[in-house]
Formats: sequence, structure tokens, C-alpha cells
Amino acid sequence: MSILNAIWEFFANYILRQAPYMIGFITLLGYCLMGKKWYDTLSGTLKAIIGMLILNVGSGGLTSNFRPILAGLQARFNLTACVIDPYYGQNAVTAGVEETFGKGFSQAMTLLLIAFIVNILLVRFNKITKCRTLFTTGHVQVQQAATAYWLIMFALPGLLDNNVLLMVVMAVILGAYWAVGSNLTVKPMQELSEGAGFAIAHQQMFGIRLGYIVADKLFGDKGGKREVKKVGELEMPGFFSIFNENMVCTAILMTFFFGIIMAVIGKPFFCDPEMAAAYGFSAIPESQNFVMYCLNTCLNFAVYLAILQLGVRTFVTELTASFQGIADKLLPASIPGVDCAVCFGFGDANAVTLGFLAGLVGQLIAIAILIAAGSPTIIICGFVPVFFDNATIGLVANEKGGIKACLIIPFFSGMIQVFGAALIAGWVGLAKYGGYLGMFDWDTVWPLFTVIMRYLGYIGVAIVVIALLALPQIEYLKDPEGYFLITEDYDAYVEHVAQKKAKRK
Repeated sequence: MSILNAIWEFFANYILRQAPYMIGFITLLGYCLMGKKWYDTLSGTLKAIIGMLILNVGSGGLTSNFRPILAGLQARFNLTACVIDPYYGQNAVTAGVEETFGKGFSQAMTLLLIAFIVNILLVRFNKITKCRTLFTTGHVQVQQAATAYWLIMFALPGLLDNNVLLMVVMAVILGAYWAVGSNLTVKPMQELSEGAGFAIAHQQMFGIRLGYIVADKLFGDKGGKREVKKVGELEMPGFFSIFNENMVCTAILMTFFFGIIMAVIGKPFFCDPEMAAAYGFSAIPESQNFVMYCLNTCLNFAVYLAILQLGVRTFVTELTASFQGIADKLLPASIPGVDCAVCFGFGDANAVTLGFLAGLVGQLIAIAILIAAGSPTIIICGFVPVFFDNATIGLVANEKGGIKACLIIPFFSGMIQVFGAALIAGWVGLAKYGGYLGMFDWDTVWPLFTVIMRYLGYIGVAIVVIALLALPQIEYLKDPEGYFLITEDYDAYVEHVAQKKAKRK
């Protein structure tokens, strides 16, 4: 028994909770089920792991590059606030869960495991549940398990004395959210990537589908009745044509935007070793030229974004190819749900930058409104929500509604992130510990879940679960023939959609 426990602990700690090895494990399993030769299996598995590690370097670099700027904004304006960032949110739960609820954080990891099993079962029986996607982003699962653990204990304090029932209720809600949320992104991602065979399993899954719908309804071409100009179709006069290059566009916009912010913060902050130690970044020496430091920091945003995109291209092909083995043998008609950064390798790359900037402007305006209104909870924007949420939503919005959708929808998304986080983090007590997950779904649907369960108890739990499981059923009823076809044979799905349009005419 002790050997089995040791094996499970190793798997939970080094595979399930480590996204690169989780992706590698899924790739390995898929190729084995397909009967691939050992050297092809080894090669594909290594490429999947290395691709995810490259992606993590890009994502981590973007986050660490932004940290001194975020810290400077907080210190420069003397704000004691709640940082909306997945890692700050996870740390807040870790710091406060025992003091607030008398529980250990390790139970959140148990929740992760049981919820993942619920996700697998919902996908395994997808002919009944209509759920087609397996949530594979382990690091995101850890962050979400932590925040869901807190929110559900806050909403249902009567469960605190019954650990088994607490875990079951939490796992069903979180597992259903993983299965249903990632399932909502199938159509947007298949259309964006032209059938690459992945969905998004991240923190803004409802936000992606909402952005897709709003962009199509408000900004789309309405069957050819409205002209839609996408970001890539912009014809810029003269030197503005440099913005057609993704790397150049990112470098210029980041240098302009963050250069101003860093100048306002001032060199003394970045040189102060005490501030650096307090906020977790490396202080620069007094002798360093501040202009060059700002330039280097801003240009690194373009570097890390390029690294991230390389990681995507490296692993996504292997994962989607190998997942066919899992789909055929274990999870029929399903596709993997992956990190939202994967979609940055598709569509118009400049839409990523514009979506991010529009979302950031929305966040900053919302924060200014909170300060002016005297809000008891002041939000400090984190790079992960403002970039990964809004860049992803902007990319999808551009595909359906062009540049207007790419700018307007992420702008309002940024405002929603701040206002939603301020309301929920202050109410449930996480703001006290300095952080909240703060990404789109966790500022919208999860606060709604919390309110329903807080005031309706177990009836609220039933309402939340039934509402979640009803969403794929509703989507299926709208197009029974194309629903599974979009994941099984995308080319045939495109023909199916064309035939449906022709019949309407």
C-alpha cells in the first residue's frame, strides 16, 4: 500500500500538477494507444514536453518582466490593494484558508484530483453529456482548485464539518466547469485554427464564447450585409506599415506604453534593494542607464511573446496528433483543452497585442473609478489576466467582428475584470490576503455561482450544476449533425455549414 501511495504522490506532484509533463503523459498515452513505434512515441513525447517548457519560458518571462512595473505602480501611488493574478490568488488562499476556515490547503489538491476524474467521466460519456474536451492545463487546475475551494467554503459554511460531502460538492461543480467551460471554446478555436483540434482550458472560457457571440452579432458581416475589416487588413500609410509586423508592433507599443509608466514610477524605485526584496524583483544598480533599462524591459515583451509562440508551434501538433489515439480508444469524439496561449499561433498576431492593450486601458479606467468612488477594495492589475484574458478574447473577436470588435470587447472585458474582482474578493475576504484569481470567468460566472449557493444552499448547488450541464445540451440541439463533426472531421463540418447556409438562402 505504501508503494502505491508513493507512486500516486509522485504522479500527483510531478505529472498532474506540472503542465509540461501532464501534456507529455497525454501525448505518450495517445501514441501508445495508436500503436506507434517506440522511437516515434519517444520523439513526440519529448517534443510535446519541450514545447510546453518553451511556452512556460515565454509565459513566465512575460510575467516576471511585468512584475517590477506592477510593484512600482503599487508602491508609487501608496495603494494597499488586491492584486488580480492567478499566483497572487493562489497565495492568498494558501495564506488565509486555515485562519478563515480552519482547513488545510492540501485539501484543495484533493479537490483537483476528484474534479479531474469528474471531467474525465463527463467526456467519456459524451454521447449523453455532450462534453467533448478534457482539461489538461495542470497549473491552471491548481489555481482554480484553490480559489474554488475558498469560494465554495464561503458559500456553504455548513459543509465545513463534513469533509467527504465538501469534497464531493466541490469536485462536481469544478469538474463540470472544466468540462463545460472548455467545451464552449471548441467552435471558436476550431474556426480560428481551421481545425487544428484543440480547445481552450484556461481562466476565460466563458469569456471566449461570449466574445465570439458578441463579435459575431454586433460586429460580424451579417451574411455579407456588413463590411468587416480585420486587424491584418488595415492599410497603414507610410511608416505605419511597420505595425503589420507582429514583433515590431509589439515592441513599439510596449515601449511607448510601458516606457511612460516606468518613467512615472522613476529610477529610484527600480534601484531600491528593499523594494526589490519586498516585491520580488531584481534591483538595478545606480550606475545603469535608466533609459536603456526601460527600453530593454519593454523590448523583452516582444521577445517573450515570440518564445511563447515557438512553444505553441512545437507541442500543439504532437498533442493533437497523439490525442487521436485517446479519442479513438478512451474518449471518443473529444479533443484536448490546452493553455490559451496556444491560440496565439493562429489568427492575426497583431490582434493579440491590440486586445491586450484595449483590455489594459479598460482595467486602468475601472481602477481609477474605484479609487474615485472610495471603494474599500482597490484592485491592482496583474499581467496574467490583462494579457492572457484580453489578448485571447481580442484574437477571437477580430476573427468574427474585425478590428472594432478586437478593441471594444477586450476594453469592456478589462473593466469587468476589475469591477468583478473588487466585488467578489472584498465580499468573500480574499482581498484581506492581498490577491484574487481575477480572470474573466472568475470575475463573472464564479461570483454568480457563489451568490446562488450562498443564498440558496444545496438548492443553489443543484441550480449551478444543472445550468452548467445544460449548456452543451443546448449547443448540441442547435446543430445535432455538426456538433461532433466539428471535432471528428473539420473539413466535413465546413461543408456541412456551407450547405446549411445555402438552404437558408
